[in-house]
Amino acid sequence: QVQLVESGGGSVQAGGSLRLSCSASRSTRSYCMGWFRQAPGKEREMIAAIGSDGTTTYADSVKGRFTISEDNAKDTLYLDMTSLSTEDTGVYFCAAADRFDCVGSWEPGDYNYWGRGTSVTVSS
Repeated sequence: QVQLVESGGGSVQAGGSLRLSCSASRSTRSYCMGWFRQAPGKEREMIAAIGSDGTTTYADSVKGRFTISEDNAKDTLYLDMTSLSTEDTGVYFCAAADRFDCVGSWEPGDYNYWGRGTSVTVSS
């Protein structure tokens, strides 16, 4: 098992940037790690994932603006978000799947462990 705790959320104006962090209770090297977003009134959607080999996957809505990365020495996952828009508003969750790669892991049900989320509000 792994416990996950997100941080770094907050309020930002459109066009701004934020860095989210996800601190894990143990090494995440053997997990597929993902960031999900749940906008108000919408379902939770995967926006970025990174496999054990460093391969990354992004949703089209964030491609080119968001970057997922890991610091294995700190057991921490990051999400660097730039060019934020109001459509990026939501609660961001960190998740881990009991698999090495993230191929095909787009649904919440593909992930086994979750953080409680951190809220991001983008104002115009």
